[in-house]
Amino acid sequence: MKIFPAIDIKGGKCVRLLKGNFDKSTEYKKSPIDQAKEFSDSGFRDLHIVDLDGALKGEPVNGELIEEICKLTKIRIQIGGGIRSIDHIKKLIDIGVDRVVIGTMAVEDTKFLENICSKFKNKIAVALDVRNGFIALRGWKEQTKILASDFLMKIKNIGVSRIIYTDIERDGTLTRPNLPETLKFAKLLNYNERIPVVVSGGVGSINDIVAIKKLTQPPELEGVIVGKAMYDGTLSDHNIVNLLVDY
Repeated sequence: MKIFPAIDIKGGKCVRLLKGNFDKSTEYKKSPIDQAKEFSDSGFRDLHIVDLDGALKGEPVNGELIEEICKLTKIRIQIGGGIRSIDHIKKLIDIGVDRVVIGTMAVEDTKFLENICSKFKNKIAVALDVRNGFIALRGWKEQTKILASDFLMKIKNIGVSRIIYTDIERDGTLTRPNLPETLKFAKLLNYNERIPVVVSGGVGSINDIVAIKKLTQPPELEGVIVGKAMYDGTLSDHNIVNLLVDY
């Protein structure tokens, strides 16, 4: 199982949002670079970064910070937020990013998604941010009438390397992930067609992570993103790292 501690960057600082609301954010003292180094030193091997400034602007904003994190850690980084072009993707991969996460652009232009999956093999992940089954775009501010399940059928054969399935109503709440819906989504495809799915939103205890770990054996889910619970001290780095397997 892969466990991705999360770093959301806004104004050059680590923040956490409540249900994706930019007006309900908590700012933390450690810089993104210091926080990434702490996660790496604790033994985490994967890191999930969101450039919130980029998500709002429609292009990456915190590239220099990301590059510094890549230089100072050995952790595998996946990053999303405002990535809209091949040039954006290439720059991120060139500085050492492991996976580039596409959200809005993937949903609005599946031809673009197909193109980049072909050009950057095993490097493109898709973020599906979902409210009541329907996808939200542009930093979760624009609600669509597109069902996540329908969109999955459109992209199942184009080479997406990972899907990050976020239940927006659970994000930042510590009220446990929406495992029934996430698992239902992950099982929509035949076993040999499945795209690895990472759970996001609502992790509040070690029991939540243990429950997800059981679903990775057999591999129904690839892993989980953990954010607020780690920053608020509900979960410790040590306890989570002890659950890391299959590397």
